[in-house]
Amino acid sequence: MPSAPPAAARPAKAVHPVDEVPPPLQLFAFGLQHVLAMYAGAVAVPLIVGGAMKLPPADLAYLITADLLISGIATLIQCVGVWRFGVRLPLMQGCTFAAVAPMVLIGTGSGGLPAIYGAVIVAGLAMVLLAPVFGRLLRFFPPLVTGTVILVIGLSLMPVAGAWVAGGEGAKDFGAPKNLALSLFVLLVVIGVQRFAPPFLSRIAVLVGIVVGVLVAIPFGFTDFGGVGDADWAGISTPFHFGAPTFEAGAIVSLLIVSLVSMTETSGDIIAVGEMTGRRAEPGTLADGLRADGVSTVLGGVFNTFPYTAFAQNVGLVGMTRVRSRWVVAAAGGMLVLLGLLPKLGAVVAAVPAPVLGGAGLVMFGTVAASGLRTLSEVDFKGNHNLTVVAVALAVGLLPVGVPTVYDRFPDWFQTVMHSGISAGCLTALVLNLLFNHLPGGKGSPEADGETGRRGRRLPRVPGIPRLSRPLGVRRALGALGLLSGRARRAGRPRGRRRRGRGREARGRARLGRPCAAR
Repeated sequence: MPSAPPAAARPAKAVHPVDEVPPPLQLFAFGLQHVLAMYAGAVAVPLIVGGAMKLPPADLAYLITADLLISGIATLIQCVGVWRFGVRLPLMQGCTFAAVAPMVLIGTGSGGLPAIYGAVIVAGLAMVLLAPVFGRLLRFFPPLVTGTVILVIGLSLMPVAGAWVAGGEGAKDFGAPKNLALSLFVLLVVIGVQRFAPPFLSRIAVLVGIVVGVLVAIPFGFTDFGGVGDADWAGISTPFHFGAPTFEAGAIVSLLIVSLVSMTETSGDIIAVGEMTGRRAEPGTLADGLRADGVSTVLGGVFNTFPYTAFAQNVGLVGMTRVRSRWVVAAAGGMLVLLGLLPKLGAVVAAVPAPVLGGAGLVMFGTVAASGLRTLSEVDFKGNHNLTVVAVALAVGLLPVGVPTVYDRFPDWFQTVMHSGISAGCLTALVLNLLFNHLPGGKGSPEADGETGRRGRRLPRVPGIPRLSRPLGVRRALGALGLLSGRARRAGRPRGRRRRGRGREARGRARLGRPCAAR
């Protein structure tokens, strides 16, 4: 018997790009790039909530360091994964903006921060329990829906980049020509590095653009590093720093609605990153990612911060740099933990001028939108209603982006859901896809996968559902729900056609073999 080949001679198993670990220098550079891309958004939520509650500067600084610490831990859970927690894709985590308005209302009322943290803990536990339910909805996210959602994510982030370009919200020189000039300079540097630099530098084009932009901004007075000297060297967040949490029914209900919106947004981000990295999300992995969001939100309530979700800003960075390793984002999570434990480092990062971030943000957020268009290019728009689904979902998703006050006269729960363009567009695309491509009665409906647009075969009778010609996706959905019998599942196979064809040939041969008088 021939002996087995030695272990060294066996071919090594290919490693998926998501699981590759770059060399240490590249790992640091790629990770720092992600931190700089999301830092401004990461600290915005504690600044807004704390400012609305008129907290003293020391408490504001505490909220920021706690937020950075839990953001880093949440990112590590999401990227590295612990048991059934974590999607194991390159996703940065940060505080969700969908919770800002409800938390300000709770905090400025009689409940204060303890009522906010009590509601945050309950919302996080609810997210963990609801994660499997959301995971089963993945089959209702064909390329028609995912492409639309990714496109809405990219377009809805453009106002954020626009505010940075103009100098940042609330800046005294907002819209000054010098701010736009600095952003344009950073944008040109990023494009130039991507086009002409060696491969490694082209992958950190955003980092190079930010560093060059800061160096240029210093002599022109765009930034001030004076706050670095005033910051502490070390700071540790302790559980329930602002007192034991309280549980008020109104606060809990409002943040439960926010948690549903956050889970919808995270689902869109996970699907988008899965498309970009070549590791598409499955129902189980989607549920794992949402569980990680829930656990991170519970940690946020315990360690004096707020609900967490995937950061769409960094989705664009993954698509632009084509660096798909989840360990790069895990390294960025480790850096956030250090920034949370070392406030002086956080002050250095905070000194990056907004126009510098704006120049890089234009490229990153535009990349997200372009990725959505690429996904939609796989969808068949002929002889079906797919174009209507995309058109209406885009319109509904961009309405609160273009007119932020459009829903101000509506109830708070409605504002929470619809004020986010991402959640509004995602829900609209889901509902319209179900209406046109899944429910019985649609004419010219494509298959449920949203790609081919072929009309389905005639379906067998199902109790309570008329037997009419339906898209093939309807039969698949009914089979998944257990509404089709074995005979019904086998109906429509092409064997009957071949049998009928052979029967016609046999009858023709029989007629040719009969005598003329018999004819």
